[in-house]
Amino acid sequence: MGADNSGEVLELAPFRGLRYATRDARALLDSPLLNLALALAPPYGVIDAAGLTRLMRAASHNAVWLTVPPAGQGWAGYPPGLSGPDRYGNAARTLQAWIAAGVLVRDSVPALYVYEQRLSDGTQQRGLVGALRLPEPGSTTVRPHEEVMEGPVVDRTRLMRATRANLEPILLLYQGGHGAERGAASRVAETIASSDGTPLVDTVTDDGRTHRLWAVDDAATVAAINTDLAGRSALLADGHHRYAAYQRLRGGAGAGPWGYGLALLVDSEAYPPTLGTIHRVISNLTPASAADAARTVAEVAELASGRLSAAVETLHAAAATGPALLLAGSHRFYLLHGFSASGIAQAMPGHSPLWRELPTAVLEHLLLPLWGATEAPPRFVHDDPAAALAAARQDRDCAVIVPPMRVADIYTLAGRGELTPRKSTSFGPKPRTGLVMRTIDETTE
Repeated sequence: MGADNSGEVLELAPFRGLRYATRDARALLDSPLLNLALALAPPYGVIDAAGLTRLMRAASHNAVWLTVPPAGQGWAGYPPGLSGPDRYGNAARTLQAWIAAGVLVRDSVPALYVYEQRLSDGTQQRGLVGALRLPEPGSTTVRPHEEVMEGPVVDRTRLMRATRANLEPILLLYQGGHGAERGAASRVAETIASSDGTPLVDTVTDDGRTHRLWAVDDAATVAAINTDLAGRSALLADGHHRYAAYQRLRGGAGAGPWGYGLALLVDSEAYPPTLGTIHRVISNLTPASAADAARTVAEVAELASGRLSAAVETLHAAAATGPALLLAGSHRFYLLHGFSASGIAQAMPGHSPLWRELPTAVLEHLLLPLWGATEAPPRFVHDDPAAALAAARQDRDCAVIVPPMRVADIYTLAGRGELTPRKSTSFGPKPRTGLVMRTIDETTE
């Protein structure tokens, strides 16, 4: 992406991170044993109801008590001493209680943090966590790529305002260069993660991923990082609702504490991201009826194989030549492809041809109105087609399996300022929530 930043620069400011008071699972803290791996959580937006219950039951200090706080005492595991319908106030009181009890401790000096994730297949991602100086709206310093919904933006804004904290980072990607032209920010992340220095955090979560964290508090190193970043721009890969909440809280605050937001910045050339997708489950719509209605705007093929994996392979092959979707449920699969160009153009005036051929654009603007499914929002399932199919009630719901976008197309659209429909992408690896948090009262100055 270009670096025309309208006079603004990409900058990560050091801050005094708020972290769990143990680097791994074997430190005795405030009895009983606090298992750090069990205290960490996925980002709030990918956790379903069953996953939330599992995380809360696994650890009384799991980060979801802060990021997805319950209201009232309707759940048996609710922390003692907290009650009432104000879930944002509950989160704020929980955060302060954990700080007072020593569950969470603040680092003594401001720092940037090198964060490494190592996946079970051996691949890894390294990046820098810091307080992102928020650009003015419309700046090209940070380019969102996806539309947002008002409800989640309001939710995250109220949570941050109540807790006075950024509880989980957004994910930013930037192009850090190759070989001798590779920038200081990327080289620092790699050098520190490859060193023999003892990390602040070193733990393995239940998905088999290793998470390690180091502090970078040397002023000269921090300055070199930001000198490098000043000539670059970043793509907002994950956390659009949190970023919108950052901007809403920022208001006219300028360089005050609300003028920053917690971010993980990753060099996508050194560590290419994974790009998954977000599938839909539409209630009270069978795949057969959805397929019949779609015949007016697309070619529809019922797939003979009863195996989801084979159907998904067919979907991906079709998506290489144009927009395609897979309808699944009740042991039947229908491939939608060969969409009417005139139908697409009529349904999506004012958008570029590239945007109009996005699978999520076709689904959102052409098929959902055709199916009469625009009132109740669909359920979203990240990445796993089998999980989407399992979430569809037998003979009552339709799972819509969506192929992933191409990273190059996302950069192209973001460069034009053309936002993809909501829930179009699932970039990863996503940062684990709870490794390091930022309190607003702890200024970056």
